[in-house]
Amino acid sequence: MKDETKAEYKNLSFRKTVVPRDTMTVTDIIKSIGHFKSHDIEAATMLVEDRLKNGDGCGYQFCFLEVEGRTIGFGCYGEIPRTVKNYDLYWLAVHNDFRGKGFGRMLLEKIEADIKKRSGRGIYAESSNNEHSAQTIEFYKENGYLQISVYTDYYDIQDDKATFFKKL
Repeated sequence: MKDETKAEYKNLSFRKTVVPRDTMTVTDIIKSIGHFKSHDIEAATMLVEDRLKNGDGCGYQFCFLEVEGRTIGFGCYGEIPRTVKNYDLYWLAVHNDFRGKGFGRMLLEKIEADIKKRSGRGIYAESSNNEHSAQTIEFYKENGYLQISVYTDYYDIQDDKATFFKKL
């Protein structure tokens, strides 16, 4: 975490428990970023709702980052079925007001530590490969993720999907 962030925000905490208000919180965080489509937001909130309804049995784990009582970021991840302890990072998002301050890295490190605790071997992450995603792609690379594939026109015409992997 950046030193100025430590000084500016003293009340940082993480939580793994999903609560009903997280449906709206996740929606707000993703909307703040500005380039996600409505079906992306719906997909993320469905993961929260599935976790609320089915608990651990749904296969989705969450980590929320709170600053001074406000949830500013979240990650959603889960073990990939039919693999030997590999995980998908489905979502990693920080509210736009707090981006660029090291919070995404903190959240990712917390998630990676949890996956290691679960004997996870590796993490796969995906991102759009368009002009809106340059910061995300750089973020993954700076955090030790290797870009392993690109699927042309995956999300839309001229909107490829980039896949990243990090061995733990």
